[in-house]
Amino acid sequence: MRRAIFIFVCALWLAGPGAGKASARRQESSTRPPNSALAGGTQTLDGVAARIEDGILTESEVRELAAFQKLVDGHAKARFELIRELADQWIVRGEAEAAKYAQPSAEDVGRAYAQLAAQFPSPEEFKNRCVAAGLTETAVRRMLGQQLYLSRFLDYRFRPAAQVDPKQVEAYYRDEFAPQLKARGQAVPPVEEVQDTIREVLIQRAISERATRWLDETRERLKIDVVSEGDRP
Repeated sequence: MRRAIFIFVCALWLAGPGAGKASARRQESSTRPPNSALAGGTQTLDGVAARIEDGILTESEVRELAAFQKLVDGHAKARFELIRELADQWIVRGEAEAAKYAQPSAEDVGRAYAQLAAQFPSPEEFKNRCVAAGLTETAVRRMLGQQLYLSRFLDYRFRPAAQVDPKQVEAYYRDEFAPQLKARGQAVPPVEEVQDTIREVLIQRAISERATRWLDETRERLKIDVVSEGDRP
């Protein structure tokens, strides 16, 4: 579950002339009051963390993503990496919205929230970790919904081209799956029993590789100006 979350990242974008303008309009509607999602409701002046085409990424978005990473992984990435991840999400969201891709249902978000909470020793521990990270339940649910939306769109976009043949399944079973089980002292089931699972693992790997290449290529074509911490007012 933790790596399935888009922090995402594990994601695109119509390179036509209207894509940047559509995304700029989108950022106006998605801008939140500074730190409004953080526990306690502390209000601080927001600022621009980066400019991407004619849209912006805000400091509150950077702080919130860092808080979410602390909740999920126990630590946050460096500021530059956080901004890059937000830029990738901006790119994917622009493509998904242009394609009118459907948002996840409340039930889907609820299941994702329950799966995340189940990774902690108890509901109380999960709640305490949210508070320690500075995140409300509403913020966590919203961010999980965003991750579902983006990761599902990437699956939708790249799965058709992520073909896996029987030889690839056999190679994965022989070179990765069976050795890993043996190293843990576990019995290795026949390939026939796990081939569907292995095929899906390989499809997800291919989707991730294609999405990464696409993002790298798209990012190079965009104008992204990061505002250094020393330049902030």
